[in-house]
Amino acid sequence: MIVAVEPSADELGAGLAAALRRRMGADLRLVGVGGPKLAGQGLVSAFDPSALAVVGVFNALAAYPEVLRRADEVAAIAARERPDIAILIDAWGFNLRVAHRLRRADPALPLVKYVAPQVWATRPGRARTLARAVDKLLTIHSFDAPYFEREGLPVSFVGNPALNRDFSGMDPERLRAELGAKPGDPVLLILPGSRAGEVDRLMGPFEDAAARLKSDRPDLRLVLAAADSVADRVKSRLADWRFAPFLLEGEAARLDAMRTATAALACSGTVTTELALAGCPMVVAYRLGPLTHLVAKALIQTRYITLFNVAAGALVAPERIQGDCTGERLAADLAPLLDNEAFRLAQIRAQTRALETMRGGVTEPTEAAADAVVSALRRRPAEP
Repeated sequence: MIVAVEPSADELGAGLAAALRRRMGADLRLVGVGGPKLAGQGLVSAFDPSALAVVGVFNALAAYPEVLRRADEVAAIAARERPDIAILIDAWGFNLRVAHRLRRADPALPLVKYVAPQVWATRPGRARTLARAVDKLLTIHSFDAPYFEREGLPVSFVGNPALNRDFSGMDPERLRAELGAKPGDPVLLILPGSRAGEVDRLMGPFEDAAARLKSDRPDLRLVLAAADSVADRVKSRLADWRFAPFLLEGEAARLDAMRTATAALACSGTVTTELALAGCPMVVAYRLGPLTHLVAKALIQTRYITLFNVAAGALVAPERIQGDCTGERLAADLAPLLDNEAFRLAQIRAQTRALETMRGGVTEPTEAAADAVVSALRRRPAEP
């Protein structure tokens, strides 16, 4: 069983499923919940997980009845399908409730959590909670393990598959040709997030920053990559923009843009690691709802929200959060990246060094995760 209710979890799950199939052969059967990438690996999802892709304390509270109903549904699938192992990917709140239900229904079912809650950033008590709920943790960050091992939970650091994304097949010139951009024209890539709330809160300051930069640089090309999950929402918000960006949809076009762009303005998330891998310097932004932000301020313990900044222990890429996330400040941070090659190259080098720290010596994260799952697998005793 694989339970992956977020787009990033769907991608992790699909890679893991493919690696497990290489080990176990065609007889491997998948059940559970996932998105289109897991569907490509043969998982028929019990329901569409997009309704559970919420962020923020109060959004989560509003979705709570749906969370409980869907967690019950996952438990019913397990009771019917009798999986040999359950792998719960990311999505702390939802998968914790799934784990409790699976444990009650079948105490012998091995439960593996793939991706740790970020207890180094907030709520360290979650380490003990997780240790009581599952049998094994696969962590993608080397700095996660001590928090959980001291609570008695076996941990395998398997590395982050996002760090192995291959950009060699991307063609930077393809997008420049579509834009009609000259070789020296700067290109700003804008990535406003993959959740509705992120788009709603960031499109305003992102538009303001883009307009300020474009007004001062007529040759600046604006490119916006819209995640499939929010493409319609992004398009409706673009109607208000003073300078309409070139709109990209689809994975290949987004990755091309990362190699093409002079700099990027990005919502905090997995995309910041991808940009660093592509050699694109960036400014990172994030906003929460005001009430959620008040709660988060009381809980968050880390100085940084961007993973490679955390790994480096330094502000490698500028971060503009909450009230600090304004068009004026974002534009001021982006200006030297667009205008000063030496400044830009220095940030790229610092990002690359931070990525090496994040890798922690693991060269094949997905294969390491599959090996850890196989080692944790206990066959269910034969039915009488």
